Amino acid sequence: MIQRFGTGARMSEAVVHNGTVYLAGQVAGDITQDVEGQTKQVLAAVDALLAEAGSDRTKVLRAEIYLADIKDFAEMNAAWDTWVPAGATPARATFEAQLYRPEVRVEIVVTAAV
Repeated sequence: MIQRFGTGARMSEAVVHNGTVYLAGQVAGDITQDVEGQTKQVLAAVDALLAEAGSDRTKVLRAEIYLADIKDFAEMNAAWDTWVPAGATPARATFEAQLYRPEVRVEIVVTAAV
């Protein structure tokens, strides 16, 4: 069985299949904030989607983080390090990428167990 959450014409915000939840890339709602502020917003959105799908941050298997400028790595990590549970850190990759708007500084994609 496949469950979809936040389904729109182009994508779903989350999809659950065989005990795994796949989140779409999440970006901040207030893109006027700095990288740390945007990252905090994104992680709050991840928390909400994981909860809706029956999961939480302790079950994150993998995270892909896209930064508009890799120079923002430390600032993003300032928010990430306070969010990620000690002893439950996921596999993670961070990339520099051109995001859909110049004001968007970070986008995060998460895969988690349910």
